[in-house]
Amino acid sequence: MEIDTHIEAIRREGERLAAAASRAGLDDPIPWCPGWNTRELLRHLSEIHLWAASHVARRAVREGVSELVDLEAAWPDLAIFWPDDEDLIDHYLATNANLGTELESAPPDLATWTFLPSPSPRQMWARRQAHETAIHRFDAESATASVSGFDPTFASDGIDEILTAMAPRTKELPLESDVTMAIHPTDVGERWLVTLGPNGIETIRADSPADLVLTGLASDLYLAVWNRGDDAAIALTGDPTVLDAWRARHRSRWPRTREEDEARAQAAR
Repeated sequence: MEIDTHIEAIRREGERLAAAASRAGLDDPIPWCPGWNTRELLRHLSEIHLWAASHVARRAVREGVSELVDLEAAWPDLAIFWPDDEDLIDHYLATNANLGTELESAPPDLATWTFLPSPSPRQMWARRQAHETAIHRFDAESATASVSGFDPTFASDGIDEILTAMAPRTKELPLESDVTMAIHPTDVGERWLVTLGPNGIETIRADSPADLVLTGLASDLYLAVWNRGDDAAIALTGDPTVLDAWRARHRSRWPRTREEDEARAQAAR
């Protein structure tokens, strides 16, 4: 997908997330993020947008670091941790708009820190933030009575990102031997083969036999690899414990308070 398409997705999914948060109410729990409510989801994504924008805009105080005090230094007008409830949705939209603006204005040859393989830093940040926003939009909608899926091309791109870029960062798993999982969308042509084992996770783009094959619409498979959605929407052929092994490695990060952030910084000294 083109960078401009990812930037459009950041804005579109951000607006839909804000609309869902408004419908749900800030205290409503997020089913796919145990322990979170809508308030904490908005805080989390605002922080992540500011963190990403600080690297795109080359304002990061420390590369790779997302401590709240660093974000305050990078974005003194936006890094408010946290706004009053009545201002929280508008604050989220402001951080989303800021991210989109910084990505649009960044040069094609932007040189900045990244953490996933990509043809360019600008593309990595645009892609990562597009899918971060999209998945959390689904989370916000899950707290309401109205949930919508994803365009097949966008969903396929999201599957590819998590399988080929994010998952291989895992270098060790509590498994005694390798197991394989194939992802086969029915509405796009891409195929992936994921190997999970003691040495971590490896993914290749291939149509190969596997211990477990997941088949379904790209939108449903996108949610499945992010440990979300309705399992009844996908077909599992083979050993279902392979999917359990995949799901065990994913955890959502709790949004921090300023007090927690200061305690972390003090402990690191």
